[in-house]
Amino acid sequence: MKFSKWVYVALISIILASCSAGESNKGDQLYSAGKYEEAIDAYDTYLVNRPKNVQALYNRGRSHEELGDFEKAERDFLAALSHDSKNVQVLLSLSNLYQRQKKHSQALLYAEYAVEVPGAPAMAYFMKGRALHQLGNTEEANKEYSSAIKMDKNFGQAYYYRGLLKFATDRVQSGCEDMRAAIKLNFEDAREAMDRYCQ
Repeated sequence: MKFSKWVYVALISIILASCSAGESNKGDQLYSAGKYEEAIDAYDTYLVNRPKNVQALYNRGRSHEELGDFEKAERDFLAALSHDSKNVQVLLSLSNLYQRQKKHSQALLYAEYAVEVPGAPAMAYFMKGRALHQLGNTEEANKEYSSAIKMDKNFGQAYYYRGLLKFATDRVQSGCEDMRAAIKLNFEDAREAMDRYCQ
């Protein structure tokens, strides 16, 4: 499973996106059915009278992102954030959006904002680690992956990426231990890395 898709599966499991009623619920249903253009129309209607509804803005942004329109997705996420600057779901989605576009410094910025929110989930530390990893700051990335794992012992993807980082910095035995942990947690991408590095 691709990194960005996995992130959203995890985010949905942390905090399920749902608006209040009426057109917003219709938008949610259409989004869940993969009818993103229709979902956007429903959110447009809903937001006419509720332009500051954070969840509807966020959900419309997610619909735009699914359609590959990153500019409109970014616009909606930033609009949602302007009304709720501590919304971890929105902060992590912005970080992931920038990560997908290889804008790693911006991805790091929003992950850092997410980490600073009281009660931030393990995903916030993982996303910070991913951005640092991409920027070549391997020691700090390792610390963030480890923080994510400390918070969530079942975070298979965090073990996987920490393992890759260890392979890249000549800590092969420790990297193999992380890959074995990822495999036990059913993160199947780790099998290929095991085959390559852990003979």
